[in-house]
Amino acid sequence: MEKILIVDDQFGIRILLNEILEKEGYQTFQAANGPEALSLLTEAPDLVLLDMKIPGMDGIEILRKMKEEDPDIKVIIMTAYGELGMIQEAEALGALTHIAKPFDIQDIRNLVKEHAGVK
Repeated sequence: MEKILIVDDQFGIRILLNEILEKEGYQTFQAANGPEALSLLTEAPDLVLLDMKIPGMDGIEILRKMKEEDPDIKVIIMTAYGELGMIQEAEALGALTHIAKPFDIQDIRNLVKEHAGVK
């Protein structure tokens, strides 16, 4: 069973993604901030869904620290429209791709299916 780490400071988005992905057969973990996300790397997630706008430690910093810990970790970033500079920086750091918020649920399913099982 593939493991997905959901990192978003918005409780509602974490719950929504958790429900969607568990129904698809994934094991999920949730983090509301950077330190929680980094501590959950011990679960060896197959894929991370990472929001870029998180108070305290933003998504770029979280992504950078995740890549330091595990250079092969697979991360899809979630951003609001119009954050092109942040998207480019995240992809330069090794993010696989991005999805814009608000997102379509089927788009999330497809992205996760495409990237979660590929080592």
